[in-house]
Amino acid sequence: MSPDGSLAGGSDAGGSDAGDAPQVRSWSPGRPVPVGALLGQQRHGGGDPTHRLAVAGRHWRACRTPDGVATLAVSEQDADGAVTAHAWGPGAAWALAQLPALLGELDDWTGFEPRHPVLVEARRQHPHLRRGRTGLVLEALVPAIIEQKVTGQEAFAGFRALVRRYGRPAPGPGAALGLMVPPDPDTLRGIPSWEWLRLHIDPARSRAVVTAARHAESLERAAELPGEEAERRLRALPGVGVWTAAEVRQRALGDPDAVSFGDYHVAKDVGWALEGRLFDDAELARYLRPWQGHRGRVPLLLGAAGLRRPRRGPRMAPRGHLGTRARNA
Repeated sequence: MSPDGSLAGGSDAGGSDAGDAPQVRSWSPGRPVPVGALLGQQRHGGGDPTHRLAVAGRHWRACRTPDGVATLAVSEQDADGAVTAHAWGPGAAWALAQLPALLGELDDWTGFEPRHPVLVEARRQHPHLRRGRTGLVLEALVPAIIEQKVTGQEAFAGFRALVRRYGRPAPGPGAALGLMVPPDPDTLRGIPSWEWLRLHIDPARSRAVVTAARHAESLERAAELPGEEAERRLRALPGVGVWTAAEVRQRALGDPDAVSFGDYHVAKDVGWALEGRLFDDAELARYLRPWQGHRGRVPLLLGAAGLRRPRRGPRMAPRGHLGTRARNA
């Protein structure tokens, strides 16, 4: 696309070969855009095969759009303030059309008041922080389910193994970088129970993923709903609770009010950073009431500023298939 939104190069059909001509978009947002940090919000651990950040001079992302698979390669802003993106595959045009939303263009901070000196300083240090929106519900939901009730190490390893075993190489040059597209709903529905165990994903989580895949079409429509209504649709699925729904609202909807209640760290970190003591979820909910409508911005700002309570002692060891401490559903 040109700056006025028109496409340049390539065809709508796209292709899977590295030599296929990409579609291109140059977008001038009129504001600084920290491309790598914004795309990093969608990544699930440093080894996530669906993302390769700061590789070959660009930030790479593979996704499964409503029009088909796509590889998106986004450069940092140039001296004129333009962000240039190249895309390959049948979903290239869709991915380029979604680029502004992915990079936070729809995230409106109007009405947010930092209120606390720590947040005032964090906002001063990160004035261009926004939350991106993918518009892709299943893409966010599957890894969120896999991340339930286990350590981050286990969660990221499980998602990585799933994509590498059942995904497909990304179209265009991303495949040469090891970039992979997540498995489609049909593939997820067909994975036998013993294969999930080989991926170190226990039956409760695998059943939830399979159920989500069976309702993929309906779930994708939740991306157009307000946050609380989208949450109700998500939580109607067995195995999807408040934490999982919040993770999807943050990534797929770019919802500024979504808070990951039930996370092993979030409440404790917010309490430590702002009040010098560890909160539980009930305390966090009460504390965030003045920011209603923008509650998710508080942990987002604190995370961007690196304000997390000190981690003392050995890290929680990975558990077997029935581990239950790290995150709630």
